[in-house]
Amino acid sequence: MISLKSPREIAAMKESGAIIAGMHLMLRDYIKPGLDTWDIELKCKEYIESHGGVPLQIGFEGFKYATTISINNEVAHGLPRKGLKLKDGDLLKVDTVVGLDGAVSDSAWSYAVGKVSPEVQKLMDVTKKSLYLGIDQAQVGNRIGDIGWAIQDYAENEHGYGDVRQYIGHGVGPTMHEDPQVPHFGKPGHGLRLKEGMVITIEPMLTLGGWEVDTDQTEEDGWTVTTADGSWSAQYEHMIAITKDGPKILTSQDPDIDAKYL
Repeated sequence: MISLKSPREIAAMKESGAIIAGMHLMLRDYIKPGLDTWDIELKCKEYIESHGGVPLQIGFEGFKYATTISINNEVAHGLPRKGLKLKDGDLLKVDTVVGLDGAVSDSAWSYAVGKVSPEVQKLMDVTKKSLYLGIDQAQVGNRIGDIGWAIQDYAENEHGYGDVRQYIGHGVGPTMHEDPQVPHFGKPGHGLRLKEGMVITIEPMLTLGGWEVDTDQTEEDGWTVTTADGSWSAQYEHMIAITKDGPKILTSQDPDIDAKYL
């Protein structure tokens, strides 16, 4: 069942999303070579809670942490690990879900640790742009496939990157994972029609190689997903509301960049 949110509910989710946005802005200056991933977990948890939020990933299906922290070839769901220090040139992804007075928000971001290679920087840039191309298609009356195709065409056809199929966007609220499912691949004009009041995430995961993933590490720690071919991956995720005036980003970090979506 897909729940349609009222303007009041969307405003509350935007307040929750502002906590995540602030956390990601903080991480821009905090992340550096030599930092322990466990320190990132503690820093994010402290930020969320000090701003009145609740880190909702803790306890979700047995997950123990406020964040997922995925490095290089880890696609998603990586665990914060004590003693695992970031190296210059690493590609880091941090994802979290926040609750604020019952309103849920969800956002992930990629970070260059120190100076990354031009190849990795391009992957990050293309992944971020693919997110915004998907957001452009999140219009009342469009279909889920329009979002997926915009991302897939840009990522695969224009740049030759792998567009991960197994992990996709989703509806949000009143819990963190709701219908509809929002793949980052598809056919234009196909799929569920978007309606005013839907709140969804768009969160493309692109790789330097193929789109297939490996769950061997998942079997070891219960969560972490890697690329099947060992290639590095990037991810950017915003939570957006579908409105009659176009898509509205509820987790915006950059009002100047996101002006037309606010």
